[in-house]
Amino acid sequence: MRITVFGAAGNTGSRVVAEALSRGHEVTAVVRGPARFAELHPGATHRAGDAESPEDVAKSSVGQDLVVNATRPAPGREDDHPAIIRSLLAGLAGTGVRLLIVGGAGSLTVPGTAGVLAIDDPRYVPVAWRHIAAASNAQYEAVRTADTDVDWTYLSPAALFEPGARTGKFRMSKDELLVDAEGNSSISMEDFAVALLDEAETPAHHRSRFAVGY
Repeated sequence: MRITVFGAAGNTGSRVVAEALSRGHEVTAVVRGPARFAELHPGATHRAGDAESPEDVAKSSVGQDLVVNATRPAPGREDDHPAIIRSLLAGLAGTGVRLLIVGGAGSLTVPGTAGVLAIDDPRYVPVAWRHIAAASNAQYEAVRTADTDVDWTYLSPAALFEPGARTGKFRMSKDELLVDAEGNSSISMEDFAVALLDEAETPAHHRSRFAVGY
């Protein structure tokens, strides 16, 4: 499979690139400028491009099977999230290239709360993270409500989403935050990448969202 990853130098994007390469896929790693090429996996093809430019998205998707959006806007520019989604959908329109989106947890419902969203539960989204969660919720709404022919999938992590171990073991849900017996919600970026590549190789969530966690 030929895969393009936007945001390939970031915490999540770099792990998606590494997981894809480990499975034998051809990966094009895209960052905003050549200055970041040194941060990219040497096994990937390096390319400069902006996910917020439909033209760059279109150029980076030529001959590809899949585009992964792992971009994370700079601090203070979190509102770019939905704009990036609209750009990706515009750039991929009519191409037949699939889109997988690294999303957020804020729009998931908290189990046992009759539908309270994670963004409104400070156990899972502290006040300091709320602006980021709100931007991710807007990102999800942008793709969920889009009138598009692009085959997209939005993947939400657990509430605590950080570097860790690759175990290959996790649970999945549709729209509910995954928590353990103690009420903790977590997933490593490494296992998130496993789940994303599993979906890439065996598509099961067309134009829909799913979540992963321990």
